[in-house]
Amino acid sequence: MAEKKHMCDSCPLRRYSERHPGSIISKIWHWHTGWCPGWKAYQKSLAER
Repeated sequence: MAEKKHMCDSCPLRRYSERHPGSIISKIWHWHTGWCPGWKAYQKSLAER
């Protein structure tokens, strides 16, 4: 079965947050990952690899 491609792989906010960890965008992105079902599914798929 083909793997599902998650938007988190290419998310511009995630990439920006990784490059600028102290920025307000990074803080918003980290807050978002606390409740985002897509992020949780992405993390689960990474753990299964």
